[in-house]
Amino acid sequence: MSIRTARRERAAPAKIRRKPRRLSSATSPSRRADAKPRPIDLAGLTHHLGYLVRRAQLWIFQDFVRTLADLDIRPAQYSVLTVIDANAGLTQMALANALGIERARLVHLLNGLEERRLVRRLASTNDRRSHALHLTAEGRRMLAEAKLKASEHEKNLAERVGPDNRKQLLSLLSVFASG
Repeated sequence: MSIRTARRERAAPAKIRRKPRRLSSATSPSRRADAKPRPIDLAGLTHHLGYLVRRAQLWIFQDFVRTLADLDIRPAQYSVLTVIDANAGLTQMALANALGIERARLVHLLNGLEERRLVRRLASTNDRRSHALHLTAEGRRMLAEAKLKASEHEKNLAERVGPDNRKQLLSLLSVFASG
């Protein structure tokens, strides 16, 4: 701190801060026990497919995270582990393209999985510039547990929308998974 700054701070009068006045719970309408939340007009958003798909995704991801909480596996991590397991030796680039994940985000995700000793990157035998991805023994064990929990999550989803609607949703939304 410079000498000038120190002098200014000593010379400046202390500001008195007053606490904001609070309304008592008896007078505040939002705190009354009988107060009902005001309905919010979504201005037609419920007629937009994108809005409803996003809301569905939020519910699905929240349920997935909650169901797999004890394994500390997120949806993207689960997808990466599943695809690597099915395609041992896959390159990072091929994995990023298959799952629609930005390469920089995938590198960060793989770093975390590697730190947890679930995935290992080996130099590719075909291309020295790329890495071949493999699950470790711990990664295979974790994925087996995660798949059991993911089945529980899928049951939760089927209960939410109904089994027939779940099948119909899978059919309708699969068009987006093919790229």
